[in-house]
Amino acid sequence: MRFKDRKEAGQILAIKLQKYKDDDAIVLAIPRGGVPLGYAIAKSLKLPLEVVLSKKIGHPLHKEYAIGAVTLKNRVLSDVTSHISSEYIEMETKRIREKLKKRFHEYYGNRKPLPLKGHTLIVVDDGIATGNTILSTIEMLFEEKPHKMIVAIPVASNNALQKLQHSQYIDEVVCLLVPENFRAVGQFYQDFEQVDDATVARLLNEANSSYTQ
Repeated sequence: MRFKDRKEAGQILAIKLQKYKDDDAIVLAIPRGGVPLGYAIAKSLKLPLEVVLSKKIGHPLHKEYAIGAVTLKNRVLSDVTSHISSEYIEMETKRIREKLKKRFHEYYGNRKPLPLKGHTLIVVDDGIATGNTILSTIEMLFEEKPHKMIVAIPVASNNALQKLQHSQYIDEVVCLLVPENFRAVGQFYQDFEQVDDATVARLLNEANSSYTQ
């Protein structure tokens, strides 16, 4: 099975999430790839859309391997960081936060994000390969004291799905596809064009200008 594009994947996920329609929930999309899906879900369920502004800290010898994650307010580190210099971690945290501040300004302008405390959070991405980055992000979101945490994804590797299902911070995982032969998220989309920052800002603005609580 392959999805036509991120919009179609979001529309199919929205069908599986109908019980949250008009609920006290917020759709939280992971930029940039998760935002077109989050937009489709928010529109279908008549919920507000926000973005999760977080970024992984990559291992100094293998940047794609996540050893933690950073938001504008918090940071989560994995056990492996005990073998990595604190100077590297502090330097990366500072560098990442500068990027996140720039994205925040581009995405939100003068608008303030909604408070997450007490709400059901539906965290959306376009697919998950290892699960390490999203698990760090979920752990940081838990500090906001949400009512419930849902992760909604079109496709995940079996290993990543098991990690999500065993997380103490996640109440429900909705995943459409768990293929045996998983190499990369993009192989399960016909159109997997990169999403740019301008598109993220536009979809975020459109979703919330049309949302009425």
